Amino acid sequence: MAEPPLLQVDAIDAHYGAVQALYGVSLAVRAGEVVSVLGGNASGKSTTLKSVLGLVRPTRGRILLDGHEIQGRAPADVIGRGVASVPEGRRVFPEMSVHENLLLGAYPRRHEKAAIARDLEDVFAAFPRLAERRRQPAGTLSGGEQQMLALGRAWLRRARLVCIDEPSMGLSPRFVDAVYEVLFRWKAEGQTILLVEQNARIALELADRAYVLQHGHVVLEGGAADLAADPAVQKAYLGAA
Repeated sequence: MAEPPLLQVDAIDAHYGAVQALYGVSLAVRAGEVVSVLGGNASGKSTTLKSVLGLVRPTRGRILLDGHEIQGRAPADVIGRGVASVPEGRRVFPEMSVHENLLLGAYPRRHEKAAIARDLEDVFAAFPRLAERRRQPAGTLSGGEQQMLALGRAWLRRARLVCIDEPSMGLSPRFVDAVYEVLFRWKAEGQTILLVEQNARIALELADRAYVLQHGHVVLEGGAADLAADPAVQKAYLGAA
């Protein structure tokens, strides 16, 4: 019998006031898997991720992490269960240094001093620009550098599930490549990732499986390679004529 998914989103609805954003959305993420959620603006993909993280309370349905219901729990409770977040817009602490921001990611495992020191060096090796700026206030970094910092902070968490919201948004192609180089490394190391992304081409290259949302509904799901070859996906998201 196959093991149950690490994360199971089961037929959730979500509202912002009187406006319904999600309609019966279901998805699953197995341990060691990368799953992408694709869609255009207002498709519901970020609301799905925020529902997992406890930032939005579903009005119907269930969200299970390791078989335990987490829908409606506070974000701190969800994070405490082994989830890390790389939010849209980075959300670094601008007055704190790069080094201090990274250490915040490791706070739940703060007693593992030797392991944290090794992980910090791994982050600085992966992102040399952060190493050069480790004493700088995070608010002085470029957008691409802040995205690297947000990823590094999640790396220090050593989470069982990393939820990433629009990592390529607003970045130059050079920074997108740098960010995804690290995500491909995480995948190779077996990190479980739930990724929300508008850049469908690179998201499907990274993912094992994907879901496509439109107007709050899941309209397609399947293996990432199969979806990348689907004419409807190519036309809507990959620029095919």
